[in-house]
Amino acid sequence: MTEIEGQIKDEQLDPEREARRRLALSQIRQYPDAALKMAARPVEEFDDDLRRLVERMKQLMRDANGIGLAATQVGVLQRVFVFNAAEDEVVAVANPEIVERGEETTVDDEGCLSIQGVLLPVERATTIVIAGQDENGAAVRYSLEEPYSRVAQHESDHLDGVLILDRTTPEARREALSLLRPRIVLS
Repeated sequence: MTEIEGQIKDEQLDPEREARRRLALSQIRQYPDAALKMAARPVEEFDDDLRRLVERMKQLMRDANGIGLAATQVGVLQRVFVFNAAEDEVVAVANPEIVERGEETTVDDEGCLSIQGVLLPVERATTIVIAGQDENGAAVRYSLEEPYSRVAQHESDHLDGVLILDRTTPEARREALSLLRPRIVLS
C-alpha cells in the first residue's frame, strides 16, 4: 500500500474528518462555476476583512485536505491565495508575481479542490521565485522548488482565471470534460 493509499484509507476511517472535508468542499466553488474563469483584481486594502478572508481560506484548505486555495475558489475576486510554502507552513500571498522561473520543467498530475475527482498532467517550472505581500501588506518573497513551486503556479493561475483544464493536453482535457459533464439520467 502506498503512502497516499494509506492516507485515503485512514481518512475513510475517520467520519469526523470526512464530514469536515465535505463541508469545506461545499464552500469551495466547483467547475464550471463562472467565478473560476474570472481574473481577480489586485488587493488594495490590507485590513481586517482581508485577514479574516485569509484565515477562512487557510481553514477551508486544511479541512478540504488541500495544499493551496485561491480567493477566486471561494468566490472572492481578489489576488490572494494561501498555500503550503513548506512542510507545515501555510502562508498567504497577495498580489503575487512570479519574478523568476527556472528553465527546467516537469510534467506531473495535478488535482484541484474546484475540480473534484480529476487528475491532469500539467507542465510547470520546477523552481520559481514568487513575490507579493502577506495579509498585513508586508513584502514577501519565496524561492520555491517542487512540489511547492507547482502549487504556487497552480494558485497563481487561478487568480488569472486559468484552470488545470486549460494547461493540460487536449486528450486529457477531453477525457476530464467527459467525466465532469452532468449525466442525463433516464428513468
